[in-house]
Amino acid sequence: MSRAVALVTGASRGIGRAVAARLAAAGYAVCVNYRERRDKAEELVAALTAAGCEALAVQADVAVRAEVDAMVRRTEEAFGPVTLLVNNAGVAGQALFQDVTDEMWERYFAVNLNGMRHTIQAVLPHMIHEKAGCIVNISSIWGQHGASCEVTYSCTKHAIIGLTRSLAMELAPSGIRVNCVAPGVIDTDMVQVLGEETLRALAEQTPLGRLGTPEDIAAAVAFLASDEAGFITGQVLTADGGFIG
Repeated sequence: MSRAVALVTGASRGIGRAVAARLAAAGYAVCVNYRERRDKAEELVAALTAAGCEALAVQADVAVRAEVDAMVRRTEEAFGPVTLLVNNAGVAGQALFQDVTDEMWERYFAVNLNGMRHTIQAVLPHMIHEKAGCIVNISSIWGQHGASCEVTYSCTKHAIIGLTRSLAMELAPSGIRVNCVAPGVIDTDMVQVLGEETLRALAEQTPLGRLGTPEDIAAAVAFLASDEAGFITGQVLTADGGFIG
């Protein structure tokens, strides 16, 4: 595959934004996917372009297959086929299990899990044809450990690990690597809603004594996407400061 092209879903803010910036700096042409925050996505693209990188902002709800297919076509028209897919888009929230509505359950699975199916199936034909490519999925320590009041989210993140390990075995003969990063508590908008007191307690519970940063996760993704990880597939790289041991 002659050109490094990365598609990063949910890349307007937080972890996805840091991943997109890290990959662009490493020489990838990057599609910055967003669902609602066009302003943030275009702000990132402008900054990357000013730095001499290639980047494109594309709106798509990963839960909608037609929008994903259109996004991949636009990326291919701009840069060429996707060689690296980073599945980061996701939704999260807290609720007692008995209060979880059908709408909440279905939306979480539609975005967090079905979204990955849509994006992977959209980029896979070319990867299989070229017998090369890399997929990095973003799960969570709550997909490994479980979390009170986050049953729905944890279910989706656990399923992502199963998808990663199984798909890696299926695609290995085609030379395509599939891995997963499981972040711990990362200082993003998604966790800021927990409040300062809770975040301080979570930092104290983390053996390294701090919350993770989006850049910490971007570094893990960049490693798994690199040639240095060329013999690594089907693995879950936990980046949590030792939180779950």
